Amino acid sequence: MTGVVPPGIALSCRFSRLPRSFPPLQQKRKKPMFKRPIIAVTALIAASILAGCATESSRSLPVAQVNSAAQPYQGARSPISVGKFDNRSSYMRGLFTDNVDRLGGQAKTILITHLQQSNRFSVMDRDNMAELAQEAKLNKQAQDIKGANFVVTGDVTEFGRKEVGDRQLFGILGRGKSQIAYAKVNLNIVNVNTSQVVYSVQGAGEYSLDNREIIGFGGTASYDSTLNGKVLDLAIREAVNNLVTGIDSGAWKPQ
Repeated sequence: MTGVVPPGIALSCRFSRLPRSFPPLQQKRKKPMFKRPIIAVTALIAASILAGCATESSRSLPVAQVNSAAQPYQGARSPISVGKFDNRSSYMRGLFTDNVDRLGGQAKTILITHLQQSNRFSVMDRDNMAELAQEAKLNKQAQDIKGANFVVTGDVTEFGRKEVGDRQLFGILGRGKSQIAYAKVNLNIVNVNTSQVVYSVQGAGEYSLDNREIIGFGGTASYDSTLNGKVLDLAIREAVNNLVTGIDSGAWKPQ
C-alpha cells in the first residue's frame, strides 16, 4: 500500500543540501588616500611662496619748511654765517659716550638749510673751505670770498626721550605706548665787528609716535631713532620762524 508506513518500520530519510550560489559581496571602493597628502602639501607650498615673497614699496614725503619759504620777499639779504652749534643738554653726554657731538652737528646742518630757505639771509658756507679752494685752483680762478656781517651761534639746551604706556583691564582689553621726543634750541645773532649779541630767539618742539593694541589687534613699534632728527628739525624751524618774525616786525634790522 502506497503512502502508508507499516508500524514498526523506521523510516530513514536522508536529505542532502543543495548547493546555493550567492552573489559576491560588493565592497565599497575607497578613495585613494594619497590625494589628501598631495593637496595638503600643495597648499603648504603655496602658502610658503606667498609668505616668502618680498614686497618693495616707496613713496616720497613732503618736507616741512619755514613759514617764509613760500612767501615772496624783495628786500635785501644780509650776509650771515653759522658758527658753533653745541649740544648743551644732558642727552648723549654721559660718562660712556665718545665725546663726539653728533646732535650739535646735525643741528648745524638743519639750521643752515632753514636760514637759506627763509629768504632773509645770504648764508656763507665755512665748513668746506678747503674743498672750495681746491676747486677754484683747478678752475685757475682766484677766490672772492665774501665776509659775513653776523654769525649765528646755537645750542641745544634741552633734549630728551621718554615712553608712556597704558593698559585697559590689565592689558586684556588693550594697551598703548607712546614714544615722545622733546627738543629746545637757542639762536644768538652776533656782530662780527663788536662780538655783541644783537638778537636772540628760541624754539621748541615735541614729536610723538603712538601705538595701540586692542584685544590682540593692532601694531607695535620698537625704538624709533628718527624721532631725534624730526624733533630737532621742528625746534630749529620754529626758532628760524621767530627770527624772521623779529626781522619783519622791526625788532632786529640786519645791516
